[in-house]
Amino acid sequence: MTGRTTPRATKIASERLRRAIEIRDEWLGHGLSVDPADRAAAEAAITELYRLAGQRPPRFVWVDSPRAGLARLPDDQRRPLRLRGVSAPPRGADWPFFSRLATEMSALRNLGRRIDRLMWAPGMGWTPAAMTPQEALEAGWPLAHVLDEVVEKSLGYTLRDQLATPLRTELDAPDIAGRTWYGQHDAHWIADIDVRLRVGALRMGAVQERHLDVWAAVARSCGWWWSGEDVCVVSERPATVRTEPLPGGLHGQRRLHCEDGPAVRFRDGWGVYSWHGTLVPSWVVTDPTVERIHRENNVEVRRSAIEHIGWDAYIEQAGLRLVAETADPGNPGCDLQLYDVPWGFGGTTRVLLAVNGSVERDGHRRRYGLGVPAGIDDPVAAVGWSYGLTGAQYARLARRT
Repeated sequence: MTGRTTPRATKIASERLRRAIEIRDEWLGHGLSVDPADRAAAEAAITELYRLAGQRPPRFVWVDSPRAGLARLPDDQRRPLRLRGVSAPPRGADWPFFSRLATEMSALRNLGRRIDRLMWAPGMGWTPAAMTPQEALEAGWPLAHVLDEVVEKSLGYTLRDQLATPLRTELDAPDIAGRTWYGQHDAHWIADIDVRLRVGALRMGAVQERHLDVWAAVARSCGWWWSGEDVCVVSERPATVRTEPLPGGLHGQRRLHCEDGPAVRFRDGWGVYSWHGTLVPSWVVTDPTVERIHRENNVEVRRSAIEHIGWDAYIEQAGLRLVAETADPGNPGCDLQLYDVPWGFGGTTRVLLAVNGSVERDGHRRRYGLGVPAGIDDPVAAVGWSYGLTGAQYARLARRT
């Protein structure tokens, strides 16, 4: 077996893939939605989950943001929770349905992938993550593997890593936020199953499909929610979500970014700031200054603030001393510049200013700074050091990326 498929099989898989991407984008729209919650639909779906869990309907409390949601939780929902299995509810009651449903869906999804993996054989080259979806199919990768990248990992990056995780970080309450159902941001795992069902890559029983439909209805209608035995706290969706395509992303990934305000803002004003996918304090976006940059200990926050100011403006305002400048042998047409940088915490270090070897989606190459030891005087030696090479070894490279 070579892993290659017939032209007819590839054509069929390509059509299923096209449909899968359409459905994924539908779910991405739900995950990024800034429309007011459909409260009636959300309450009906959550009530059904309560019924399936053997609980009576709760009293609903609506809030404008997850931060406001935490403030409205009853005291008995704030106690530490011992998780049971894959997933568990935020209350001492057993609620076996929630854990059972998550385990069941995970098992079904993995079963579908195991069957398709029997078709895999060495010689396909690269992984699907390094190819466009169509290239992966034509290289012989089974559709299930391609869907891993196109749906599960793509939406997981956008909705879990770039939205839910920064919001949880900003809440700074992991013992409480960790017991949250994520509503629209649960779309990444719901879509993974829904897509496979709708393109014929997975089969489920009628009961499991009904369970999935209920979870999907919640994700389509509201933001985060906390399920108590008697009270369910539900958050509105954000009022603003600003994203941009992930540079180099081949599978529709997006990252948070806004240059003039919060990347995510809820209706009560709470939100988070992000610079090209990096969670940052508000000053990085609203009022970046050299003084604040030099007081900042987090290297990614410093980098983001400098990029917002612009390297040329930062160098001038900070009064950096140019140590040396030379052409970049690994990136023809671009220069390497080495500066002394008085960061303001722990003495003087040096920064190498270089140009990225790859082109961003907007056609430009990003300038970036690399911290290097203060004892390095040669820019080529500095960039070589960043790759774990000597300057002479780096100079012999055909081209860096």
